Amino acid sequence: MNARLPNATISRLKGLAQRLDPVLALGKAGATESFIKSLADALAQHELVKIKFAAFKDERKEIAPQLAEKTDSQLIWIVGHVAVLYRQQPDPAKRRIIT
Repeated sequence: MNARLPNATISRLKGLAQRLDPVLALGKAGATESFIKSLADALAQHELVKIKFAAFKDERKEIAPQLAEKTDSQLIWIVGHVAVLYRQQPDPAKRRIIT
């Protein structure tokens, strides 16, 4: 997702993300191809996904944008050891979040 989302949309997504539990945890293995595939699948299903940094906590600010780029998603927020990514569902009938 190359186009930057409007600030109002980002604020709304942050609010929605606060109530979510992390879907994935980045562990010692790091951002492997299987982790990236799992993340892409989670984004396709949920649109808004929280990732907990169980490992690589100090590198989260470098890794999170890379994950967003590799999954064609938008990095919404990094707070603590959690990152929030968003990718809109291409099929309007399947969208869970209306932006």
